[in-house]
Amino acid sequence: MNDFDELDGQKVLVTGGGKGIGKEIAMSFAKCGAIVAITGRNENALSETVEELRRYKTDCFYIKCDMRDVQSVYKMVDEAESRMGKVDVLVNNAGVNIPKPALEVTEEDWDQVLDTNLKGLFFCAQRVGEYMISRKQGRIINMVSQMAFVGYYKRAAYCSSKGGAVQLTKALAVEWADKGVKVNAVAPTFVETGFTDEIMKDKSFHQDILSRIPLGKLAQPSDVSGAVLFLSSDMADFITGDTIKVDGGWTAI
Repeated sequence: MNDFDELDGQKVLVTGGGKGIGKEIAMSFAKCGAIVAITGRNENALSETVEELRRYKTDCFYIKCDMRDVQSVYKMVDEAESRMGKVDVLVNNAGVNIPKPALEVTEEDWDQVLDTNLKGLFFCAQRVGEYMISRKQGRIINMVSQMAFVGYYKRAAYCSSKGGAVQLTKALAVEWADKGVKVNAVAPTFVETGFTDEIMKDKSFHQDILSRIPLGKLAQPSDVSGAVLFLSSDMADFITGDTIKVDGGWTAI
């Protein structure tokens, strides 16, 4: 038995759910008995993840979507609503980072990061929010980052996108509070995934990251999914407009 029994049977949409943190979040919901739809651009990764999700809930499925394309986002949300009947929880997880010194960031780099992490996030929340408002019920959880609160090297566009997403979370929470829709965010530090395994091969970078985390280690994907499940549960019923930092204390210093 899990600790989030009320999530059994919930209809959940996870963007960027084919791999990494998004996959862990999707799996966590499925293990709780939720029907999960995942989205992304990599169809192979989506297909493989759905096969794993169906071990826990056979109704899980994927929809291919490019978050940079608003019409693609709208179509994806409409399909998820149609196939599941409703979306109870949206986890706005899709995101990208192009690490470069600020002087080397191109317009294309900037647009790719902001269009995915902020523009796509907003229009996905907007479309799902429209459905949720019509039912006077729903939860939206935006995946942001500790980089919304602190600066770091080679992340001018990324920090801008995540800082904007934190403020957007507050704006939507205020506007939709009386409409039954709760909007929150989760802000992780560096999390142990296949992607971070690669970048942590740079020993000096790895040591710098660990030196900034009082708990002295990277987060696990389950640390992040735990915060998401909490915000999706009845235990978080009086929380909206907030961001839970899963950063091992980085931003406390």
